[in-house]
Amino acid sequence: MTVVAAYLYRNGERVREVRIDETVHCPADKSEFVWIGLCDPTLDEMRTLAEQYGLHPLAVEDAVSANQLPKVDVYGEQLFVVARTAHLDGDAIIYGETAIFVGHSHIISVRHGSTRSHKVLRAQLESAPTLLRHGVDYVLHAILDFIVDGYLPIVETVEEEVLSMEQRIVDNFLGRDEIVRIFTLRREMIRFQRVLGPMSEVAGKIVRLELPCIDAEAKPYFSDVFDHVRRVQTMVDGLREVLTSVFEFSNLLEQQRTGAITRQLAAWAAILAVPTAIAGIYGMNFDYMPELQTKYGYFVVLAVIVVACSTLFWQFKRVKWL
Repeated sequence: MTVVAAYLYRNGERVREVRIDETVHCPADKSEFVWIGLCDPTLDEMRTLAEQYGLHPLAVEDAVSANQLPKVDVYGEQLFVVARTAHLDGDAIIYGETAIFVGHSHIISVRHGSTRSHKVLRAQLESAPTLLRHGVDYVLHAILDFIVDGYLPIVETVEEEVLSMEQRIVDNFLGRDEIVRIFTLRREMIRFQRVLGPMSEVAGKIVRLELPCIDAEAKPYFSDVFDHVRRVQTMVDGLREVLTSVFEFSNLLEQQRTGAITRQLAAWAAILAVPTAIAGIYGMNFDYMPELQTKYGYFVVLAVIVVACSTLFWQFKRVKWL
């Protein structure tokens, strides 16, 4: 059954369970409203709800297809809001969609692909009837706030991984797998921004515009949601820059280490060139060469080699090539 919960509320208190094909008459003062929660509903169920609550066909179509970006649409005296949920699966961010129909006496949430049920949210709201008696606009705020709060753990998890990468590249070269992971995380952050932007616009429109079913007293609550989205956007922007800098920093360190190894090899090659050159000269098979008959020539040549190599070693050591 795709109907997760469907209840009638009066003055912030749950009164009874309702059926989706049941006609519920509520007074116009918002003291009573129906809150129905569905997960992956069928088209027939949505048609039933559309008949009972006067849902617009275009909104119903969007809610069933579940391929919309976050948005706010107004259909007469009803509000249709689409929000995108997100959760982290490994290094990938998996997105879902929650469509919300808001009328003066009803609010219907339709979830697709979200791993976070609204049961916990509903229990929290029911434990605070003083706030719940504000009506459907407060419930809408609570759902949007619940969705946006799910963004923060994603950013914090990626942030911890990026900080760990920064520490590792100081001591070791980044392998192919880690480089691929950096680009994967950066790509996920770019896609995440494409969701955060419209979500920010949704909260901003509810705060700024005069919309049906949204009272002026509820505006500060939606302003808080807007601030939360902007905060996550700022954190994601920072993570994108850090991921880019991690890769660039890794390249710089790799170039530095390669340069250090090259200098060491060049220094040792220069040191070894001295005995190689001397041995090469005296290894030539000529009958008439100077110092061949010198009594202590062998020891003199060895001393020259040692002094020359030691001098070169000290010089390279002084300039930190070794």
